[in-house]
Amino acid sequence: MQKIKSLMTRQGLKSPQESMTDLSPVENFRIPSKEELREMREQPVDPQAEQEIIDGIEEVYFSGDSFDMVRHELEKLPPDLNLQELEEYRDKLKSQQAAVSKKVADLILEKQPSYVKELERVTSLQTNLQLAAVICTNARRQLSLAKEGFTGASLGLLANQRRRQLLTGLLKSLRTIKTLQRTDVRLSEMLEEEDYPGAIQLCLECQKAASTFKHYSCISELNSKLQDTLEQIEEQLDVALSKTCKHFDVTHYTKVQLAYTLLGKTQTAMDQLHMHFTQAIHNTVFQVVLGYVELCAGNADTKFQKMQYKDLCTHITPDSYIPCLTDLCKALWEVMLSYHRTMQWHEEHDSEDAAPAPDGGGAAGADESNFGRSYVKKKLEHGLTRIWQDVQLKVKAYLLGTDMSNFKYDDFIFVLDIISRLMQVGVEFCGSKSEVLQESIKRQSVNYFKNYHRTRLEELRMFLENETWELCPVKSNFSIAQLHEFKFMGQSRSPSVSPSRQTSAGHPADVSLFEQYYQGGNPFEVQIDNKEDETEDVLASNGYESDELEKNVYQDYDSDSDVPEELKRDYVDEQTGDVPVKSVSRETLRSRKKSDYSLNKVNAPILTNTTLNVIRLVGKYMQMMNILKPIAFDVIHCMSQLFDYYLYAVYTFFGRNDMYESSGLGLISSRLRTTLNRIQESLIDVEAAAESAGGHAPSEERKEKVPSPHLSQLVVLTASGTLYGLAERVVATESLVFLAEQFEFLQPHLDTMMPAVKKPFLQQFYSQTVSTASELRKPIYWMVAAKAIDYEQMLLLMAGVKWDIKEIMSQHNVYVDVLLKEFEQFNKRLGDVSRHVRIPLPVSNVLWEHCIRLANRTLVEGYANVKKCSNEGRALMQLDFQQFLTKLEKLTDIRPIPDKEFVETYIKAYYLTENDMEQFIKNHREYSMKQLTNLVNVCLGSHINKKARQKLLAAIDDIDRPKR
Repeated sequence: MQKIKSLMTRQGLKSPQESMTDLSPVENFRIPSKEELREMREQPVDPQAEQEIIDGIEEVYFSGDSFDMVRHELEKLPPDLNLQELEEYRDKLKSQQAAVSKKVADLILEKQPSYVKELERVTSLQTNLQLAAVICTNARRQLSLAKEGFTGASLGLLANQRRRQLLTGLLKSLRTIKTLQRTDVRLSEMLEEEDYPGAIQLCLECQKAASTFKHYSCISELNSKLQDTLEQIEEQLDVALSKTCKHFDVTHYTKVQLAYTLLGKTQTAMDQLHMHFTQAIHNTVFQVVLGYVELCAGNADTKFQKMQYKDLCTHITPDSYIPCLTDLCKALWEVMLSYHRTMQWHEEHDSEDAAPAPDGGGAAGADESNFGRSYVKKKLEHGLTRIWQDVQLKVKAYLLGTDMSNFKYDDFIFVLDIISRLMQVGVEFCGSKSEVLQESIKRQSVNYFKNYHRTRLEELRMFLENETWELCPVKSNFSIAQLHEFKFMGQSRSPSVSPSRQTSAGHPADVSLFEQYYQGGNPFEVQIDNKEDETEDVLASNGYESDELEKNVYQDYDSDSDVPEELKRDYVDEQTGDVPVKSVSRETLRSRKKSDYSLNKVNAPILTNTTLNVIRLVGKYMQMMNILKPIAFDVIHCMSQLFDYYLYAVYTFFGRNDMYESSGLGLISSRLRTTLNRIQESLIDVEAAAESAGGHAPSEERKEKVPSPHLSQLVVLTASGTLYGLAERVVATESLVFLAEQFEFLQPHLDTMMPAVKKPFLQQFYSQTVSTASELRKPIYWMVAAKAIDYEQMLLLMAGVKWDIKEIMSQHNVYVDVLLKEFEQFNKRLGDVSRHVRIPLPVSNVLWEHCIRLANRTLVEGYANVKKCSNEGRALMQLDFQQFLTKLEKLTDIRPIPDKEFVETYIKAYYLTENDMEQFIKNHREYSMKQLTNLVNVCLGSHINKKARQKLLAAIDDIDRPKR
């Protein structure tokens, strides 16, 4: 088959008939004719046999086109030819050829329709190709004509258009270059207008444009010039940033921040801003202090400008100290306010910038922006403490540069007030406790306060030594809150407080200073209380509330009209005053009329000028303590010394006497004695008198002490007509009691100011010192009671009475009438004194108690002097004593009568048996040895024998032995 196909290929596409004629002779020989073919087709052929014939053909016949079958067959011939074999072989070949030919013919006939169809397609393709050749020839001819008549002109037009576009672009570039050349003028104008964002935007656009035209030689020089301009803008921007440190302007700062944002240097700007704030603080305080130093120095040649700030502060004069400090704080406030407003600006803009974008793009840019905001926020928060630390150090250097120990009190309080406000600013600025300021002002305060307190103690000694103990007339409703020194205590409760300690009108207390002065003003421009606020209306014109009261002062006590309507009304008013008093009924008033010698005089506090001065000092001390809490303990300790010294002076002037212990009345309690000893050891310089004579300088330890005061020579305590200075004693003692009451009133306030570790001192001061003030009444008024009645005369009269009588008497002895007359005289003299000085009920009670006690003890002493006494005599003693008590109860309201049992028990002891007497001696040690011994001796012979007497005397001796 391959052979046939190859033959057909070599011969070309020919009809079968043509193909038959073109065969070689050999091949032609092998191919049967049409008739043969027909015959072969017509002959019945066994397909299997035919296939076997074809399979029997040698393989070499199918090898390829170059195979020469004739040669092959000839070469196969044997050397000896046999015709019959040849013919047989020939017939075999013929049968094989016939089988192949038949097979080929069958295949050709089978494929003939496809062949014919394909041949027709080839013929049609040939015709189409010939037509295409004709069309291409015509097209080429037409294109040649178009090229000659149209293309040449069109290309010329296109070339001209392109040249025009290039020239237009060049003109635009030249104009841009011209604009760039003139940009520096516009940049200068924008910088003068402080339009920094616009200038930077323009400069950056110019740089971008310059980079576009960098292929021009003129642009390279312009590019370097723009870079220099940008650096110049950054320098001016830094100067503009520094201006915000003193006077913050929102518009200005917004421009500056926008400019730095365009430069991409917001973090650098924040670093620069903190540096500028630090520099602003230094320059501001230096210029303020330098201005005052040069102003005070006049034409001095000292080069103050080259001095360090710390050294410069030492040249401030005392007169210019407070104005300079005020201006210093004002300037620092402006810097801190600018920083505070800077933080507010960033907080507001951060909240605006933090709003999420509508699209989710730009995540990387958002992260970078968030990081920048976080950096700025942390930097600003850290800067708060740093700025405040710089402020503290500058103010500290100023505070410690001048010795303020000799300042006036008001000036020093003004300084404390300013520093207190500055510390309040620190709390609101960064929450700082201002340890640096507290430590520096504490050093100055302790130094000042020691000198101030020492001077005040010396003044107090001088006042006490010149005090005549006359009543200082004040109104009945007087209260220390009315003194301007104590006005600061009412500021937390009253809206009308001093400007130095309150916020301005219209601003609630919870508004911070930065919010209050946001729009303007300065917290350090406020002045201390005006002089109008310091006026006090506490003094009465003549010691009485009204002329009507003055008329009624001396009315008789016995009538029911002794309490006028005016006074009744005053008692009601008194309950609503600043100093509350207990409710007083009419019955109580009547019951007091014999004892209280002040009912007809208004119950105004009893105090002296010295007392008022001490109270004012306490107020000043508390002002200082209120402003500067770290020295609260030192101040309260000094306040306690003022009270101690006043108490000690009153005691030494009016109450010191060596006869107290011998009286057996227990006039000075152990607590009072301990307090007096403590004051003498810690505060009183007992060696001062000796040194004043010797001329020795006091030791360092004794500088803290004060010499003991001496009573003024104008005060006479020995005149019986004045009840031995009773008026002065009342004024002195009751002024001390009033002072103690004021300290009690101030205790809650002092307790809140005192540090927790020091509160035991305050509690001890009140429990052991302040509360003992009223205990001084006993020893001081005992001096009057001991001399006001002639007890010696009564002893002499009692010695002349005969007690060993045999009959019971119905008439008391004369000495009782004499004693009662003495008491009546004492009562009258008390009334006389009360015309000048109000004698409070507790005072009159103490006086009467002392007199009655002394009288009763004198009675016992008189009874103890009796050598002989009968039962009837003892009954007479009881009669005398009962008469005395009956009359005495009409003179005084004191119930029960003091020491009544002391006398009655002694009189009744006469009737005791031996055993009861011994028990009596052991249980009643309040009687003296002499009194007990006399009791035993008088009983001898009546119901006690000598043996019992010896036994009882031995018991008395045993009791007395430990006392020796």
